[in-house]
Amino acid sequence: MGYLTATLLLLLVFDPIGNMIPFMAALRDVAPERQRRVVIREMMIALGVLLVFLFGGKYLLIVFNVEEPALSVAGGVILFLIAVRMIFGTPEGMFGEMREGEPLIVPLAVPLIAGPSAIATVTLLMTREPGRWATWLGALVTAWLVASVILANSGVIARLLGERVLTACERLMGMLLTAMSVQMFMTGLRTFLEG
Repeated sequence: MGYLTATLLLLLVFDPIGNMIPFMAALRDVAPERQRRVVIREMMIALGVLLVFLFGGKYLLIVFNVEEPALSVAGGVILFLIAVRMIFGTPEGMFGEMREGEPLIVPLAVPLIAGPSAIATVTLLMTREPGRWATWLGALVTAWLVASVILANSGVIARLLGERVLTACERLMGMLLTAMSVQMFMTGLRTFLEG
């Protein structure tokens, strides 16, 4: 996997287009002049969490005695479940009901951006090829920047595109993510069977 593929995978996992509606719903009780600052703060927290797992996830796997194939299969299953919810939609949103008031860490930073699938993805990238840490770091930061720009301007983008286009984009991303999740699952299973 190269830089562009890793960036695309992470961008699909972050799903900024699909997350615009949950972000706007979580920020509805926040003053309009504070909303962009809250989004930036939450995105910085999410990046911090993902950096911890990018560079320390391998050691957490060792501590908890979890092998790479198990993480790959688990990550594939989680990605698949998220992808199915993206494709078919649910009334309560991808991660359930939103709390009232200004969000802090939950649900915007974690799990909407730095959720189980993103954590599993960055951990797997580094576990499989630790020598390419600069590539994975670059892919993470690039995908994070794109997602941050989209989410910081979610109100404007949502008005321009309309709800139907947003729904269509989310379902298309869900279908792509389904294929990637199945590939992650099969890779983990193959590695387990070969080992």
